Parts: sequence; structure tokens; C-alpha cells
Amino acid sequence: MISTLFENDDVVVVDKPEALAAIPTRDGRGGSLFETLCAERGERLYIVHRLDKDTSGTIAFARSAESHRWLNQQFESRSVQKAYLALTHGVVAPETGRIDKPLRQFGSGRIAVDPERGKASVTEFRVLERFQSHTLVEAYPRTGRRHQIRVHLYDLGHPIVGDPLYGDKATQRHFPRLMLHALRLTLPSPSGQEITIEAPIPTSFQDLQHRLCRYNSTLP
Repeated sequence: MISTLFENDDVVVVDKPEALAAIPTRDGRGGSLFETLCAERGERLYIVHRLDKDTSGTIAFARSAESHRWLNQQFESRSVQKAYLALTHGVVAPETGRIDKPLRQFGSGRIAVDPERGKASVTEFRVLERFQSHTLVEAYPRTGRRHQIRVHLYDLGHPIVGDPLYGDKATQRHFPRLMLHALRLTLPSPSGQEITIEAPIPTSFQDLQHRLCRYNSTLP
């Protein structure tokens, strides 16, 4: 069963497991969170945004065509606030940062920084904890580009642990999951009230973080 974090007449917010596609894939194989959720609830839902397959955490679906249109407008106007947890390779030096680098998708499916042809992309972050070889950060995407946080942190020199696309492949393949979790989602509602929903940190995330950082003394 998919864990529901919040619902009202307009929206349902659930906790997406890692390794499950958020929406149906082109080849239709492997199933998706969207299909599973519609079947479990016995209702028609509407896709508003998405998470990468390997990312866990908060994701919202609209419950009517009217709320779908309204929520799409909120995402397009950047009225929705998102916060992610990421465990990166290396020690991130600044306490906070703003990565403002345009991104573009290439034929391989990978996303990369492209100052000339890329679309405007902004990610802000703050350091939560430093270890000898890793850093736990909270990241705030101010735009909604595909793989945005992953590529921006990789370009900064700190790829996310377990990322199968960005970072040294020989190193990344040793980790069982992508250490990126959609922690918090703040949505405006038609009534004007803001709704903030937080997804618990999965055991798989916590276990790997503890295993990687257990023998690393915390740095200031």
C-alpha cells in the first residue's frame, strides 16, 4: 500500500518509495506510482509533477480536472516550495549556496549545464552536517528541471551518493540507492491557506547514511 501523507478534496500527497517510477514509462514496463495509487484508491487522479524513479518522498496528485489546472498554475508560477535531503560525496565547504546554471538535456538522456542553450535553473542549499567524506545537505529547487538537484550538485563537484548517472560510475554502483529524498512540499490552496507536508526519511536512506558516516567524525 502507498502511504498517504495528506489529502483533501483537491489533492492527495503520498510518500513515493525509491525504485518506483512516479508516472507511467514509455515502454509501460515495471508499473508506476500513479497507476498503483489510482488502482488502490479506485479513483481517477491527475499528474501534477514528478520525481525521478530513484528518488523517494513527497509527491502530489490532483483529484479533479479543476484542481489539476489550478495546481499546474501554482507549479508554473513557482508558488510551490520543495525541500530535499541529499547526501553528497565530499565535504561541501559553504554553509549555504545558490547554484544558478542553465540546464539542457542531451541525446543520451543525461542533463548537463549549458550556458548558451540551457534553460534557467536555480537550486539553493544549506549544509546540515559534514563528515570526513560526505555532506548532508537540504536542497531547494527554485525551478523544476529534470535531474536539477542531481546535476547542480554534480557540477559543484559533489555528486549525490548512489547516483547512477552523475558521478564516478565505478564508485556509484556500490551503493544500493540514490541518496535523494523529497522531504517537504508546501502547497498553496485555493482558499489561500498553505499546506506543508513532510515525508519521513526512509529506513534505506537512514541505514546507508549511518553506514557511510559511522566512522567519520563530524566536521564543524
